[in-house]
Amino acid sequence: MNLFSPIHHLFAPHVDTAYLLQTFKLFFTPWKWRRGPESELLRAELSKKLHGDVFLFSSGREAFLALLTALNLRKGDEVIVQRYTCIVVLNAIKAAKGVTVYADIDLNTLNLNIQSTEDQISNTTRAIICQHTFGIPSDTTALQSLCEQYDIHLIEDCAHVIPETCEADFAFFSFGRDKAISGISGGAILSRNPEISTKLKEIEMSAEHRPLLFIKRLLCYPLIYSLARPLYRIGIGKVLLKCAQILGGLVPIVSQKEKNGSMDPRLFKIPNACAALALFDYKRLHEKNDHRRMLTEFYLKEAQKNGWKFPSRITEHMPLQKFPIFVNNADEIRKKLKRRNIHLSDGWENCPGILNLPTHPTMSLKQAKNLSSLLTHLL
Repeated sequence: MNLFSPIHHLFAPHVDTAYLLQTFKLFFTPWKWRRGPESELLRAELSKKLHGDVFLFSSGREAFLALLTALNLRKGDEVIVQRYTCIVVLNAIKAAKGVTVYADIDLNTLNLNIQSTEDQISNTTRAIICQHTFGIPSDTTALQSLCEQYDIHLIEDCAHVIPETCEADFAFFSFGRDKAISGISGGAILSRNPEISTKLKEIEMSAEHRPLLFIKRLLCYPLIYSLARPLYRIGIGKVLLKCAQILGGLVPIVSQKEKNGSMDPRLFKIPNACAALALFDYKRLHEKNDHRRMLTEFYLKEAQKNGWKFPSRITEHMPLQKFPIFVNNADEIRKKLKRRNIHLSDGWENCPGILNLPTHPTMSLKQAKNLSSLLTHLL
């Protein structure tokens, strides 16, 4: 493998030269960090695309918590989620005093199994979270019908993809470091319910501003990783990242508190600096999705050629955030690949039977071919 070009999921996957230049501009204009026109421009773009009211927060998990608050989730109210999900979703439900109820997934999509979901509905069920895992579309039509039948809310989890349309009245989005678009941090809520939109507007207006030092640390992320990424294999990059963490120069994607199952219930406004980067990335969404489709199509053909098992509903037209394949020993494969400067840890390692392949904007086709070649000897 190329010594200075690691294959990865989390080494600043959106940070190319253009993104880095945008970050530099923002870094030296601190008066734009909290407030500026970009926040409203981002809101307008998303509202136009998604045909609804959009509300912006400091992260996707905060946006989700804001929605649960607006829906007046009461202590003991149940929210159905799929078992294969991110811990921050569960933490937000807990912070809203709700109870998480798990439903099984459909292995053809890695999304909710409809029958299992219906089996979990009770008199205290308030909502179903419809996750589009890695950009694989969930059966929103069937879930919407189920929600109408039982008079409960359907909420689309669009953390991994910005779809062409949302069928539910509510959806939440993440602009995190490895999402469909990246503002380093940030999140949004889509609402098509006027009453809930009014409450969300009040919640957004009352949210706090992030401290300037916190925003500065966020903006350090692309700058530090752009230096550390090519030097990681020879050890210098690893030392640089460790020093940055010790000195507090980087904001962790998931804090230790969150890993332990808790979430700070405070809500923060999206920093304008993050909105500016998310807006910059949104304007390149078509280009990014085309790149993801190209890698999805490549992996799909490789999987079919080599007999790799994968969710059968994946097609070459999907701009997947990652391409999942089913394996027996994902941890062992990741360890072997790490010796070749291939880092496939992505925060979803708790499922030992799934190995996710990178499709992000800075992952090249050449790298994908090299990865596929190695996998043919490991699977």
